[in-house]
Amino acid sequence: MDRVYNFSAGPSTLPVEVLQEAAADMLNYKGCGMSVMEMSHRSQDFQDIIDAAESDLRDLMNIPDNYKVLFLQGGGTLQFSMVPINLLRNTKKADYIVTGNWANKAYQEATKFGDVIAAASSKDKNFTYIPKVGKDAFRKDADYVYITTNNTIYGTRYNYIPDTGDITLAADQSSNFLSEEYNVEDFGLIYAGAQKNVGPAGVTIVIIRDDLLGFAPESTPIYLDYKTHADKGSMYNTPPCYSIYIAGLTFKWIKKMGGVKGIEQHNIEQAEKLYSAIDNSSLFTCPVVKEDRSRMNAVFVTGDKDLDAKFVAEAREHGIVNIKGHRSVGGLRASIYNAMPDEGVDALIDFMKKFEMENK
Repeated sequence: MDRVYNFSAGPSTLPVEVLQEAAADMLNYKGCGMSVMEMSHRSQDFQDIIDAAESDLRDLMNIPDNYKVLFLQGGGTLQFSMVPINLLRNTKKADYIVTGNWANKAYQEATKFGDVIAAASSKDKNFTYIPKVGKDAFRKDADYVYITTNNTIYGTRYNYIPDTGDITLAADQSSNFLSEEYNVEDFGLIYAGAQKNVGPAGVTIVIIRDDLLGFAPESTPIYLDYKTHADKGSMYNTPPCYSIYIAGLTFKWIKKMGGVKGIEQHNIEQAEKLYSAIDNSSLFTCPVVKEDRSRMNAVFVTGDKDLDAKFVAEAREHGIVNIKGHRSVGGLRASIYNAMPDEGVDALIDFMKKFEMENK
């Protein structure tokens, strides 16, 4: 069977080149006689894999030496707890900007651990825009401010980094990690689940500034303390070895694609092409404010639930899959992560035009 164009929001499509290399290594990784899946995480072979992955990621993001890179488990959901546990270190206050489902889940979880407020929200317009806020929006004594840089369900992204002054900024970058350039030093902490732009589900990457380590309460379960993992080089317990291996291959692929800068330009071009097709259509519309549209997750609707369902069903027959919107909002969604080939976007646009002609 030929490969389909997979527009899933996650787990999502991976670079074919990465999959082919992993397939070639499946039974015998680099002559060691076993798969990475079977490899001891204490072996030199795996140490070389994780060291190379960290080194390449540092190169791609220009991560300063005073930041630790951690390869953890538990997905973004565990980070909803780990962030407040570790960063509520002085006043126990944190300000969240709620821009969608995942930002709201993070906010709700954080309220269990301290004085946490929603400093801004776009809920009033069904999360179809990103609030524009500056230093005045935040409590001056907050321990940190939290944002979700890209919102997979509602199809929005920050086109700016909020100025938080001297307050630490923490960011969930799960769905646009390595898709556009950021200055790591603008953040005290960045985390990202791998299953969008990096690899299979199983590993969550955390980038944290050194001075934020060591403040978890004494009662904190040992796994939930970032310092535990920083001190042990992400090897306190058995890490998600295979997911880290695939992430490492993906980092090398991104380097070959011109680094994050090259990938970002490609993503801009793909997104502009798709949104242009939506905006020029008489059938499809995008509810998101133009300046805040995600480059990773394009949401659109026909305005008719039955017609949306028909589009999803017929798209599958054309090799276009996972185009259905999130169950909480319905409609349609095309996730065009780093590994989505141009041919996939072109196929989707061609099918949209065909479907529109047949369903006027």
